[in-house]
Amino acid sequence: MKRRLFVNTLLTAPLLDLQASTASLSLTTFDADITPPLQSPLCHGNVMPAREIITPLIARGVVILGAGKPMVLCAMDWVALANESHQAIREALAQAAGTSSDRVAVHTVHQHDAPGSDLGTEQLLAAHDLGGRFSNARLDCEIFKRIAAAVKTSLAHARPVTHIGTGSGKVEKVASNRRVLGPDGKVAFSRMSASRHPLAATSPEGTIDPLVRLISFWNGDSALAALTYYATHPMSYYGKGGVNWDFVGGARALMDKTLPGVAMIHFNGAGGNVTAGKYNDGKPENRPLLAERLAKGMKTAWETQTKQPVQASDVEWRVHPVSLPLRNPDAEAELFKTLTDSKRTFAQRAFATREMVFIRRTQAGIQIPLSCLRIGHAHVLHMPAELFVEYQLAAQQMMPQDFVAMAAYGDNGPGYIGTEIAYSQGGYETGPVSRVSPEVEKVLLGALRSLLANPA
Repeated sequence: MKRRLFVNTLLTAPLLDLQASTASLSLTTFDADITPPLQSPLCHGNVMPAREIITPLIARGVVILGAGKPMVLCAMDWVALANESHQAIREALAQAAGTSSDRVAVHTVHQHDAPGSDLGTEQLLAAHDLGGRFSNARLDCEIFKRIAAAVKTSLAHARPVTHIGTGSGKVEKVASNRRVLGPDGKVAFSRMSASRHPLAATSPEGTIDPLVRLISFWNGDSALAALTYYATHPMSYYGKGGVNWDFVGGARALMDKTLPGVAMIHFNGAGGNVTAGKYNDGKPENRPLLAERLAKGMKTAWETQTKQPVQASDVEWRVHPVSLPLRNPDAEAELFKTLTDSKRTFAQRAFATREMVFIRRTQAGIQIPLSCLRIGHAHVLHMPAELFVEYQLAAQQMMPQDFVAMAAYGDNGPGYIGTEIAYSQGGYETGPVSRVSPEVEKVLLGALRSLLANPA
């Protein structure tokens, strides 16, 4: 009997932070400017380079201390971080915070008038005289160091956490599913971020998550930080060379004014198949309207939140590394031909290179770490890439009595990640822009169940 108890203790110990029972919980916030210089590539070179700075781009985050090794959550106003870049920034922030990289979650908000980083892809493109058009590797590394320095500096300013708050607010007339199905069950058209399709505005919203979710950290009656999560592509219009944080950043700025002194940090949820296309045709005047609508939902989430006392023993961090099934596992030779074909466009050559890098890393056994921060009855999931909203809804259904928020747009190596049925329905999102196969749904749902399972 004693032997069985000892074995069970060994099996459950990795899920629990034994240090947390006696430690005190605290939190610090950090903020860094990540605005690129003029002429920088934006959106992986798919749009005009930076010609003007309309708004700055920022990285914001929190470091949670006292529950085992520190935990770092960071959101960046960039379009994407993929493969080696996502690994490099997590390692840099982990070193700055004195923790391990699997306890660091970094996500992009996914604005398109912003840089993106994939160091492996840029290196391979540069080796074929295509360097500097996809991204600026020197800038990427400089930005990673800048955020890490902000993390390290923030550690001296940690404040106790006595309570957390959780709330949600409905967002009206922003999100709509981009995949509009026809009578045959196939995708009739994709409703892009700025959609002028004649049926874009009249077709139903489709499958979305209408709620923005908020988790806040408090020291007594003083609010320290508020993290918000909402699933949609964050663009109103883009591609003219004007660096900006778009309507999602605008909503965050409105909340900065509403709640001065509270660090407002916004994460994009599983919005791979969600845009504002039903309510946005790309006219510039729509940007502030969308920002106001999202900010209204954020304010509702803040005003209706419920607070509960917390201590370090209420906090748990879980990690579930995954290898995602490849869409084209044998395509490297063909992709290399595209990369080296000078008759192909830069976009085609860069696209092939991105897939080749992801295939190589996956086949080398490099996994993507999914993670979940649990604080009492609140769960925050950290997921990769342009994830379909169905995964976010599924996670909430797994824990219907609890608060469940999701940040996607972590490691963007896989590109779009659809559901199994979506790959049989056609459409842009499950075409070549998705580097994984339909079997991805089984892998990710299994990972979500593991991350959300009741504490040991």
